[in-house]
Amino acid sequence: MTDLDRLIDLHGPALICDALRPLMTEQRLARIEQVLDARLTSLVTIVEDLYDPHNGAAAIRSTEALGLQDFHACEGVHRFAVNDGVTKGCHRWLDLHRWPALPPCADALRARGFKVYATAPDAPVDLDHIDVSAPIAVVFGNEHAGVSDAGFAACDGTVSIPMFGFTESFNLSVSVALVMSRLAARRREVLGRRGDLPDERRDRLRARWYGLGIRGAVGVIERHVSAGTRPVVAP
Repeated sequence: MTDLDRLIDLHGPALICDALRPLMTEQRLARIEQVLDARLTSLVTIVEDLYDPHNGAAAIRSTEALGLQDFHACEGVHRFAVNDGVTKGCHRWLDLHRWPALPPCADALRARGFKVYATAPDAPVDLDHIDVSAPIAVVFGNEHAGVSDAGFAACDGTVSIPMFGFTESFNLSVSVALVMSRLAARRREVLGRRGDLPDERRDRLRARWYGLGIRGAVGVIERHVSAGTRPVVAP
């Protein structure tokens, strides 16, 4: 947890936003609201045991660009690494969840109402026909072996990417972009709106994003709190 997150927990999102809003342009404030409006929490990217940090970072970048808020990294043998040079800092705008393996991640998401699907080239259902009426999490396996046997067993089903050439598979980061882009469009169509952030999470993200866009935000917030709690001295 960062210092900014601790301040949000301590003082609440509204106070954080009050402290930082005067330092932001109207254009930046409007951009944040636009992104919040389009944020999806009911479509989740999961990667399992990736060993190439460039692929992992590219997967994060695609996930954030598509307006998805949650990215789950199931680490297995390889610890998931964030490559700032590839993400260009976009990993700061979403929530990265780390797991020791896929099964507990899938179980936790399923308990929240998600259907969890593993990508597989021979899956009987492709991403244009998978049911998107409920929240969905999609698992992408590592660059060499794909999704593990334990990973497949933890999922509710499998999904394939339609392919029409001789090539049998896409690069992992390309697969993430293709699959999540199509499912995001279909999920938004079912919802009838661009995003689905609950109000409480929207407020918290707004406060975090305000802070991420301002150098020295923690100090600004602390001075704002101090000024607001300073006792009034009678003349």
